[in-house]
Amino acid sequence: MNNSLHSAVLDGARDIRPSVLKSSTGLEASKFSPKKWGLSGSSSVVLAGFLGGVSYLLQQGIDIRPQLAIILGLAFTDSIFLGGTCLAQISSYWPPYRRRILVHEAGHLLVAYLVGCPIRGVILDPIVAMQMGIQGQAGTQFWDENMNNEMAEGQLSGSTFDRYCMVLFAGTAAEALVYGDAEGGENDENLFRSISVLLQPPLSVAQMSNQARWSVLQSYNLLKWHRHAHRAAFKAMENGASLSVIIRKIEEAMSSNR
Repeated sequence: MNNSLHSAVLDGARDIRPSVLKSSTGLEASKFSPKKWGLSGSSSVVLAGFLGGVSYLLQQGIDIRPQLAIILGLAFTDSIFLGGTCLAQISSYWPPYRRRILVHEAGHLLVAYLVGCPIRGVILDPIVAMQMGIQGQAGTQFWDENMNNEMAEGQLSGSTFDRYCMVLFAGTAAEALVYGDAEGGENDENLFRSISVLLQPPLSVAQMSNQARWSVLQSYNLLKWHRHAHRAAFKAMENGASLSVIIRKIEEAMSSNR
């Protein structure tokens, strides 16, 4: 990260209350929280349609309850043993859901690039993600050598932790910026909590909440400042481009908007 960007992002207030987040983004803090399937805007439409279809078939005298029980059993097995990978694989073919995934992952990738965190790759296929230990969803892989070295020594500096958190919450911030709310990001939040409790001393619940709000606000602002670069990353990923091509598109977009 260059010095001017570092200063613009990391300077300023550290106490980010929900009211501050709302005044800065126009969104309630709850809009940045991952949604459970069936409760979000897009999945609730699918769920309502499914339930309506079942109701209609029953009214027509077509009893599909035995088949429905089997489907629910398979879904439960998928959720428990495969982390929801099968459902994620099926959902990823639905265009609106896939676009949201791309928006989310493009956010991770762009913020990682902007803060100087080396990116190893982007996984958009849930099956491949599961094979690589990312269950039930896509994922952006990055490698922060400073963080790895500091954790190996049993310590983690504030600046390294801040950078890590910004990258983690960038997907959520990207969804909120584009759609007005976030659906994905549950795995990101779990990783954040895992790191927070390993700090010495561990972060309290209140400190974790504040760090999450601070991080998502920083990422939101970065993505807002670099909308064209985020859009370029999204389009390149949508077209199945390699990581090197995605990075080149980001750099071209940033150069053309200076």
